[in-house]
Amino acid sequence: MSCNSVFIYSDDFNSYKLRDDHPFDQQRVTLTYELLKAAGTLHDDQIRAPRMATDEEIESVHHPRYVDAVKRAGKNKLTESEGLEYGIGTEDTPIFPNMHEAASLLVGGTLTAVDAVLNNEYQHAVNLGGGLHHGFVRKASGFCIYNDAAIAIKYIREHTDYKVLYVDTDAHHGDGVQWIFYDDPNVCTLSIHETGRYLFPGTGNTNERGRMEGYGYSFNIPLDAFTEDESFLEVYERSMKEVSEYFKPDIIVTQNGADAHAYDPLTHLCSTMETYEVIPKLAHEIAHTYCEGRWIALGGGGYDMWRVVPRTWGQVWNIAATSKTMAGELPKEWLEKWQDKSPVTLPTHWQDEKNIYRDIPRKPEITEKNKLSLEKCLQIITNQQKYM
Repeated sequence: MSCNSVFIYSDDFNSYKLRDDHPFDQQRVTLTYELLKAAGTLHDDQIRAPRMATDEEIESVHHPRYVDAVKRAGKNKLTESEGLEYGIGTEDTPIFPNMHEAASLLVGGTLTAVDAVLNNEYQHAVNLGGGLHHGFVRKASGFCIYNDAAIAIKYIREHTDYKVLYVDTDAHHGDGVQWIFYDDPNVCTLSIHETGRYLFPGTGNTNERGRMEGYGYSFNIPLDAFTEDESFLEVYERSMKEVSEYFKPDIIVTQNGADAHAYDPLTHLCSTMETYEVIPKLAHEIAHTYCEGRWIALGGGGYDMWRVVPRTWGQVWNIAATSKTMAGELPKEWLEKWQDKSPVTLPTHWQDEKNIYRDIPRKPEITEKNKLSLEKCLQIITNQQKYM
């Protein structure tokens, strides 16, 4: 079954360049785009250029003083102390020229995706340049300047009465989006991530459930380090299905960070492409079950940009456009173009080879810990079901 889907892309996404040696490199979006073109699953009539987000749209989430600080930083007119107050000029989020414009384009790309779905032009929209989920109301954090996902959700709520389900499978907790909507019963956040005991940002515990009217609409499942496919998927599939049945969303926004893969240099999870094929498949299924197909898929983390991100994000698009994942060999023309530029040997197939990492001796303990976290996370739903 083919779905009516749009892919948001511009080479200008690469203008969001924090530093030459920074792990966050938007060239991974270009690599994915070119892989899909070479594979023949992305066509010119499915591509739409992003627009630039307006200051008013950005300020629906971010404080005007923070936006002004970002503008001045990009023009080299911000003092060091001012920058640190706003999380700008740090090791994670350094200052770079025209950073407001670069960040606004990523936000605009996500809003272009949202408009395409809200206007009933497309069922699914994919903006892999977005997914910057760590941005706070008045502070940059974790490589993220403006929180395009949060701005998109705010935009959806301002223009419709849709209930929004935000699903975040990045290895890092989707903290920025969670806290911005922590008291909103019309926005449900589900984050599956590596435990904060070992990894930034250190939040995302099972007891973070929302507050006031939003209590019961924030779900977190922290996974133990070295979690493998089987346990990850057990947690993802059950939580996704039960939270969706509980919340009954009208539209889904997914953040598809690719950094839970075993190759990722910044995290400690051990997923393979097996997990990254199921994640978009189930999101697609849930969108058609509850939301008449309305699904916006974003990028996010992913720091092995050569071996992992293009295949992972490529499968997000393949599911969105065709309801199927790709299998077999990667296109030779893509491999030949990029192998000389890659510091590592590129994979030759969509799926991973077997045994890409060493056996995990603590697998039973890890699996059991994750099951306990899953039960704690879903306790509100379980209790509700008992008394119905």
